[in-house]
Amino acid sequence: MAKKKKSIDLSLREILFSLEETTSKAIRFYPHNMTVDIFYDYYSTKKQLKNIPFAHIPKNIKKIIKPN
Repeated sequence: MAKKKKSIDLSLREILFSLEETTSKAIRFYPHNMTVDIFYDYYSTKKQLKNIPFAHIPKNIKKIIKPN
């Protein structure tokens, strides 16, 4: 049986990027299912936590996170 990889905490690294014309911050990366938790609308008063696929984040942010 394959082992699950542990999630990677990104909250201390301040990874900010633009997604759908809003600023988002990467919080946690889950390598076993290739998803990323983000705070959507990071600078607004109502921050929303979303889980999005790794493929949907910008290419320069993917290089920072490095899933391998």
